[in-house]
Amino acid sequence: MSDSAIAMQPPRPAPARSDRPWRIGSAILVLLALAPIGGLAFFASRGSGELWPHLIANVLPVAARTTALLLLGVGILVTVLGIGTAWLVTAYRFPGRRLFEWALLLPLSVPSYVMAFAYLDVVHPVGPLQTGLRHLFGIADPRGLRFPEIRSLGGAILLLGLILYPYVYLPVRALFVMQSASLLEASRTLGAGRFRAFRTVALPLARPAVAVGVSLALMEALNDIGASEFLGVRTLTVAIYTTWVTRSSIEGAAQIALVMLAIVFALGLLERLGRRGMNYSAPRGNAQPMAQPLSGGAALLAVVACALPILLGFIVPASYLVVSAARRIALGGLPADLWIWTGNSVLFAAIAAALTIAIGLFLATAGRMSRRKSLHGMIRLAGIGYAIPGTVLAVGLLVPIAGLDNWIANAVKGVWGRSPGLILMSSGAALVLAYCLRFQAITIGGIESGFSRISPSIDMAARSLGAGTARLSGGIHMPLLSPAIAAAGLLVFVDCMKELPATLLLRPFNFETLATYVYGEAARGTYEDGAIAALVIVFAGMLPVALLARAGTRERRRPLA
Repeated sequence: MSDSAIAMQPPRPAPARSDRPWRIGSAILVLLALAPIGGLAFFASRGSGELWPHLIANVLPVAARTTALLLLGVGILVTVLGIGTAWLVTAYRFPGRRLFEWALLLPLSVPSYVMAFAYLDVVHPVGPLQTGLRHLFGIADPRGLRFPEIRSLGGAILLLGLILYPYVYLPVRALFVMQSASLLEASRTLGAGRFRAFRTVALPLARPAVAVGVSLALMEALNDIGASEFLGVRTLTVAIYTTWVTRSSIEGAAQIALVMLAIVFALGLLERLGRRGMNYSAPRGNAQPMAQPLSGGAALLAVVACALPILLGFIVPASYLVVSAARRIALGGLPADLWIWTGNSVLFAAIAAALTIAIGLFLATAGRMSRRKSLHGMIRLAGIGYAIPGTVLAVGLLVPIAGLDNWIANAVKGVWGRSPGLILMSSGAALVLAYCLRFQAITIGGIESGFSRISPSIDMAARSLGAGTARLSGGIHMPLLSPAIAAAGLLVFVDCMKELPATLLLRPFNFETLATYVYGEAARGTYEDGAIAALVIVFAGMLPVALLARAGTRERRRPLA
């Protein structure tokens, strides 16, 4: 048998006895991932039903309709922006194209609540935009220039779409780059114009990437709480938060969360249906897409189309934050507790990233070592938290965390004679657990991607030389997986620093992170005071953007086979 044939064979399945620890450990992690759903069902079933008629009559219809319209609008906007910009930078050559390839990812670094935080002040009647326009046109009356209201459903759709379109742009551009140029050339020789070739050949082949990107963007829109609340949009997420915090009804919040969870699963089903039957393979030797040069008006339109999302989605909010932060520092210096908030954010994000890497490494290695379908199914379930919005996750975690907290307190009291209180909630362990469950899928997917680049023949050779599982993992897999582990850990770290809904609901008392501080200042309307913390979050968010841009450049420069 040839070496290439051996390299394509999967590793030999481990004996049933040897993969038992992997199965037991994976089952425990799956139960932990499913615990929030059980907690939701528990709280929802304990509701007396007194609040439910009010929810049905006044809360759920409005929140569900608003959420559906928000998802529809965001879905359309991210699809148009993501596919359009991906096709422009792939199929055409125009000034600044290389810059736009990675700069179109920059809006990913701006959290939604920071975007709303910035635009609420930028487009305010006495804000810099309207003030500058009135000065330009000689209008003295602040009411003489009518601007569209940003505090509206349309404003939320626009801002969330500007932030989330990179979720579509990134996978769609990757598939456009991989598509064989001969397919488009064949369609051109048959008389199809460039638009028709795009519509009938390139776009259908990119449907799996579109389905994945749009579903991720919609789940992030569904998870949003800061931007929606700032803009006065009462979504299901906001309804859960206000029912819990304002009405002090955890049961009502759990009942709304179950409705929201059904929407999440429906989005996942739509994503699966969108990718069904759409697998294909293109030869790498022909995967060199042809880029047609543009000039004149066409080139100008392409530049404007690519620059506008970057301008509105990154440059405007980032510039506002820089100016406001500089003004705040000039007037009063840095906030006294800035380093405490930053330290809290970094510490909890680092702990969560380390734990998710350890869990992701265990699960991905379990999938590598065993070929049992049941085990691979459990690995998929372990990452289900990424599909659960932060507010829903926080509500569902209260039951298992409270139960474990009470058990620990009773055990300690039985030994030492006094109760230590709620250790998990007061120490922030509950928040770290929420971070781990929320972003576990990132490390699982990233490490599995790294494993896919390690030939199974390496495992076979090591086994034949007597290497056990520990030596194989520590001496061979870990060094080869280090880039994938570092990338996944960085993504989780930054996502934890930006996470707002779960942090608001599960943080210890008198505990502030950068995200919660920005949220509090925006809620009070003191935008300049929160600008410095918001700017720190944006700078942190630029780290994964730089990583993704570097990965895309390395992939583009890789020689074709």
